[in-house]
Amino acid sequence: MSYELFVAARYLKSKRKTGFISVITYFSIGGVLIGVAALIIVLAVMNGFETEVRSRIIGFDAHIRFRPFQNAGGMENYPEFIRQIKQLDHVIGCAPYIIEHAIIQTQRPQTVFIKGADPTLENEVTKINSYMIDGKLDFLPMSIDGKVPRPGIVLGSSLANRLMTGIDSLVYLISPAGLSLSGGLFQQPKLKIFRVAGIFESGLNEYDANVALCSISDAQDLFFYGNRVGGIEIQLDKMELANQVSREINSLFGYPYTTETWLERNRTLFSWMKIEKWAAFIILSLIIMVAAFNIISTLIMVVLEKTREVGILKAMGASAKSIMRIFMFEGLVIGVVGTALGSLIGYLLCLSQLKYRWFSLPSDIYFINALPIEMKVPDFVIISVATMILCLLASVYPAWKASRLDPVDAIRYE
Repeated sequence: MSYELFVAARYLKSKRKTGFISVITYFSIGGVLIGVAALIIVLAVMNGFETEVRSRIIGFDAHIRFRPFQNAGGMENYPEFIRQIKQLDHVIGCAPYIIEHAIIQTQRPQTVFIKGADPTLENEVTKINSYMIDGKLDFLPMSIDGKVPRPGIVLGSSLANRLMTGIDSLVYLISPAGLSLSGGLFQQPKLKIFRVAGIFESGLNEYDANVALCSISDAQDLFFYGNRVGGIEIQLDKMELANQVSREINSLFGYPYTTETWLERNRTLFSWMKIEKWAAFIILSLIIMVAAFNIISTLIMVVLEKTREVGILKAMGASAKSIMRIFMFEGLVIGVVGTALGSLIGYLLCLSQLKYRWFSLPSDIYFINALPIEMKVPDFVIISVATMILCLLASVYPAWKASRLDPVDAIRYE
C-alpha cells in the first residue's frame, strides 16, 4: 500500500472528540450505496419486463418470416421452399401461413387479423398451444347439435370477450377479398361460418384483441389464395441469430422474395424500451450525483480539519501531487465502499424477489403475477464504473485545494 492511500484511510476517521467528520463520511457512503442499489434494482426490473415482452412476442410469432416482396398473390410451391430452408444451419422449424384482414361478427362486427396456419406445423414455430386457456388448437369441421359441420377457429381472449362468444359458438367471417367492382356493381363479399374451437391468451393485448387463427385451407378459400400461401414462418434454435439467418435466406432466394425478423417487426417497441431503460439510468444517476456533492463537502471538511497535518507533510517533503493523491484516494475509497455495498444490497434484493416474489402483480390486469427481475453483468459493470468516475471527479476540487496549502500558514497558528 502506498503511503498516500494509507494516509487517506487514516484521514477518513476523525480523531476529534465529536467524530463529526466520520459521521459525514458514513452519510456519503450511504448516499452512494442507495444510488447504486436503486440503479441495479430498476435496471433489473426493466430487463425483466423486456424479457417477458420479448418471450411473449416470440412465443406467438416466429423468429423470421419469408414471403414475396410485395406479397401479391402469395407464394407458390412453398413445400420446396420449406425443404431448402430447413437445410440451413440453426433452422429448427418451418410452417406456412396466411395473414389477412377480415371482419368477424356475432352480435357486433369487429375488424381482425386472420392467420391461416397448419396446426401440425404451427407448434414448430410458435408456442400457441401453451397460450390456450379454453378449448384447443383444432380446425377440423365439427357438427354442433347435429347441424352442418363448421370448421374451427381460435380467438384471442379479449376478442372473444368483445364478441361475447365462447367455445362451440358460431362466428361469421367476411373477407374483403371478395369485394370487387364488376359492371358498376359490387359483388357480394366472401362469407364463411366458423365454430369457436379454442381461446388463447398471450398476455399481449395486441394479439389477444386482434388475432384469430383458422386452418390454412380455410384461409386459402376465404381470401382466394388457391394453392398459394402468404409466406413461411421460420423458427431458430437461437433468436439472436435471426439477422444472420435472414441474410442467408435472402442471398439464397433473392428478389422477389424477402425476409422479416422478429426484431424488425417490433423495432419501435424495443427501441422505446431501450430508451426508457437508459433514461431511467440517467435520471437515477442524479442520486449518485447528490452523493458526489456530499463527498465534496466531506472532503472539504477533512481538508479544514487536517490543515495542520497537511502542513506537516508538506514540510517533511511531500509534493503537491502527493497531497492531491491523498484526498483523491479518500473520494475513491468512499466510492469503492459505497459501490460494493450498494451492488451487494441490490443483488440480494433482486435475488430475494426472484426467489420469494415479495412484490406481486394482479394477474387479471398484468400478463405476469410478480415483478420480473433479470440481472445482467454488464449493468453492474456500467453502474460501478459510472459511480467510481463520479466519486473520483467529486474529489478533484477538495484535493486541489489541499495541495495548494502553504505549510507555513498551515502550522503557524496550530
